[in-house]
Amino acid sequence: MTSMKAFLTRHPVAAYFVLTFGISWGGVLVVIRNYNDVSWSLFDNPLFPFAVLAMVAGPSVTGLVLTGLIDGSAGLRALRSRLLKWRVGARWYAVALLAAPIPATLVALILSSFSTEFIPGIFLNQDKAAGVRLGLVAGVTAGFFEELGWTGFAIPRLRQRQGVLATGLIAGALWSAWHLLVVAWGMGDRAGTIPVALFMLVDGMASLPAFRVLMVWVYDRTGSLCVAMLMHASLTACTLILAPRATGPALLANGVGFAAAA
Repeated sequence: MTSMKAFLTRHPVAAYFVLTFGISWGGVLVVIRNYNDVSWSLFDNPLFPFAVLAMVAGPSVTGLVLTGLIDGSAGLRALRSRLLKWRVGARWYAVALLAAPIPATLVALILSSFSTEFIPGIFLNQDKAAGVRLGLVAGVTAGFFEELGWTGFAIPRLRQRQGVLATGLIAGALWSAWHLLVVAWGMGDRAGTIPVALFMLVDGMASLPAFRVLMVWVYDRTGSLCVAMLMHASLTACTLILAPRATGPALLANGVGFAAAA
């Protein structure tokens, strides 16, 4: 145990990413393996929620376990303190809650003026309330559990050696890569004529690293894990609520446009 703790203490960030990917991707692969009649539709696949649970277990479990192993009870208390730190000023809550919806809405308005493909799907749904609820629930779930690891553990340790920009780009690139497996599984034919791997590489690397840089900057100014969770929740919720029903190049243009606006 002593040698393990010494190794983890020397390489905490590397250990975090290896374990996070192992737990999340391992869980998703188990789900896929046990569902032979694979439906490539995000909403039709009955096991997709279990794959999502496997995904969020990766960063949350890893972050908590490594904090306990490396920093002990004092580290867990410090984590709880950052989680409960909410007195940071209204402007930071405004940034956290609006940094994603505002550019996403602007991109939707601009692009939809050129083509109806870019109209957010929520406006085309018959049950708009259900779509909003799904987005909010998914956002809160992803924000809370993912940021227990990303901002709760990895980001502060990366910041010890890297600046805000480098920390955001490194964590953002790995954050994007971490999504690849489960998103590819649930994406269906939305990539159109673009190979799924290429679509996801361009879309993910365009948007998530840029947004993670902003998240690191906000956390650097506030020290609040709670605010980071709200910021992540807002991003996930607005992505689901405002996502257009476009496919292929049009969908990719939407994602790149959001990255540029953010």
